[in-house]
Amino acid sequence: MKVIDFRQVPPKEEVEGVNLRLVISSEDGASTFVMRVLEVESGHSTPSHDHDWDHEVFVLAGEGAVMSGGGMTPLAPGSVVFVPANEHHQFVNTGAGVFRFICCIPRVEESP
Repeated sequence: MKVIDFRQVPPKEEVEGVNLRLVISSEDGASTFVMRVLEVESGHSTPSHDHDWDHEVFVLAGEGAVMSGGGMTPLAPGSVVFVPANEHHQFVNTGAGVFRFICCIPRVEESP
């Protein structure tokens, strides 16, 4: 079992203004999925992209939006997002503070 404060995991800059903390991974014995905490600074966003796996998102803090083929949907703390495989999407910080969310993806796609 692993029990830590997510802030104990050093952040890694994915792209300018977007930091990722890989809080649960195969190194912890996770065999099915990994858990990541992303922090998007004000005025920044994740890259616009799609991939072959789905993922689940839970918003922890800040104001943001998810952009997809259906347009832009506002997000706030407590919002839950399911992104199906191959759906083009992007997470955007629309507020003044940090936009923080948990994102779970299949373990087979985790970053080294």
